[in-house]
Formats: sequence, C-alpha cells, structure tokens
Amino acid sequence: MDKKKNNLHGTDGKEKTPAADPVNYMNHMAEAENHVVSAAGIRAINVVTRGERMRQYRRRPGSFFMLFLVTAAAGITVAALLLLVGYILINGIPHLKLSMFAWEYTTENVSMMPAIVNTFTMVGMSLIIAVPLGLFSAIYLVEYAPRGNRFVQMVRITAETLQGIPSIIYGLFGMLFFVTACGWGLSLLSGACTLAIMVLPVIMRTTEEALMAVPDSYREGGFGLGAGRLRTVARCVLPSAVPGILGGVILALGRCVGEVAALLFTAGTVAQIPDFAGQGIFALFDSCRTLAVHMYTLACEGLHVNEAYATSVVLLILVLLLNAAMRVAAQKMEVSKK
Repeated sequence: MDKKKNNLHGTDGKEKTPAADPVNYMNHMAEAENHVVSAAGIRAINVVTRGERMRQYRRRPGSFFMLFLVTAAAGITVAALLLLVGYILINGIPHLKLSMFAWEYTTENVSMMPAIVNTFTMVGMSLIIAVPLGLFSAIYLVEYAPRGNRFVQMVRITAETLQGIPSIIYGLFGMLFFVTACGWGLSLLSGACTLAIMVLPVIMRTTEEALMAVPDSYREGGFGLGAGRLRTVARCVLPSAVPGILGGVILALGRCVGEVAALLFTAGTVAQIPDFAGQGIFALFDSCRTLAVHMYTLACEGLHVNEAYATSVVLLILVLLLNAAMRVAAQKMEVSKK
C-alpha cells in the first residue's frame, strides 16, 4: 500500500494529477497497476505444504497418531462394506434365474416374487400408520407443548429408549397383543402394526430434531405477519424441516425392509400374496412373508442356500432403490421450496 501511495505521489509528496504532468501521471498509474497484478501471484500464508505438515506432526506426535487412527478407521469401514457387498454379489448374481420371479411360489422355483410384493405392502402399511403419528407427535412436542415441561422430557426419554430395544421384543409384544389378544393371528395386519410401533420412535425423534433445528426467526416472522400457529407451522416451519423428516422416514424404511425377527412372530412365513381381489379387506388377515423373512427361511432350511444368496442380492438392490427414490424426492421438494 505504501508503494502504491508513493507511485501516485511525487518525491515532494504532492499528488500527481493529469493536469500537472500527464505523461508522468500515466506512467505512475501503469506502475501501480503492475503492482496490483503482481500481488495476485503472492502465495497465500494459510496454505500448508506437505513438508510443513510433516514438521508439525513431528512436533506433535499425538496429532499424527489421531490422523492415523481416523484414516485407518475409515479404510477399515470402507473395506468391510466393499467386502460384504462384493461377497453377496459374487455368490448371488450367478444363481439369479427367471423362475425365481414367478408369481406363484413352489418348491421347484423357490420364487421370491410373492415376498417382494408383500415387502412393498408391509412397508407401505407400516409407514402409513407410523409417519402421521410420529409427525403430529413431534409437532405437538416442539410447537405446542410448553418448553421445559417434564411431560415432554419424559416422552423424549421414552422415545430414545424405545429406539434401542431389540426388534425381538417388539415381535413378542406384537404376538401377545395383535396376534393373541386382538385375535388377528399371524397376518399382514399384525406384522404391519408391529413394524409401525417399532419405527414410530425413530420417525418421531428425527422429526422433532428437524423441527427444533428450524430457527425461531421463521416462527417470529410468521407471527409478525399475522399468521396463526397452525399456518406458521404448515407454511414456515415444516417446509424447512422436510429434509430432516425424510431422513427419518428413510431410516424407518430401511429398518422395515430388513426386519425379520418381529415378523416371524406376527406375520408368519407363508409364501403367498394376500388375495385382495377375492377376499377384499379380509386379506389383511392372511399370513405372508417379506423378502427378508424369505431369505432367512431359505437359509435356515439349508436346501436352497444359493437361492438365499440370490434373494440377498435382490434385497440389497431393493433397499438401494428405495433409499435413492426417497433422496430424490427430498431433493425435489427442497428445490421446489426454493
């Protein structure tokens, strides 16, 4: 800055103007521009070279050790994931056959198509029950319930505790309540209700965290414009919390698709599609098996291990497609909101 200032002034300290000395003024202006352009080539002081980083690690061995642990943990995680997926694909893809996608299951074709249809039906029914309940419960706890209330804190602690309960406990509860007490038997409805109860705490807690992450200025702006609480929540808060809410739905979706233990006690293992066309709503009380239960059953029998590997490939692809579809939907909703 001093050089630039001296270039624009003479040796006597007076500022050079075009009227006083046009030629020298233009020369000094060109020199000032050269100084400005050359400043772009100066190396930034916050750039750390590899040698400087290694010298820092020598002075602080603990930082290098932590870097090694983090890198090793990331490498082990990626390697384990690739090994698992690769093992499933290598053992399952060669045994995929068109006969495994027949509409009717037999001991010869070991078709997984009834299990695929039942998986979509079971997941859809459980989410239809769990998502509205979890969403409205979270809205009440965040937007309507008094902050710091003991009841709210108790509900949150209970929901967090229910997330860690093993799925076999939910299966026993579903068997005792839905199957036995309600008299529904091993049925599609019993399994869907059990899965809905199992994923309800996940949806409620993730939705609650997404709502609490929305700044209070959004709510204050809605109130300042004269909107009521319901309109403020619907128009200002919920659109901003959609990505977090859909994240919870994705977690619930993955847990429903891969669940086995709870459905063994509530939905059964019958390899058939409920006959909604012939029985109507009473088909909800038919026993069925999902894709995860189908894979578990084939592996436990020991007679169709190769078909079990093939089923695992389809299950893996199904989970990836469902998660990708939910993420695309979340991105489109985010873009439409903007």
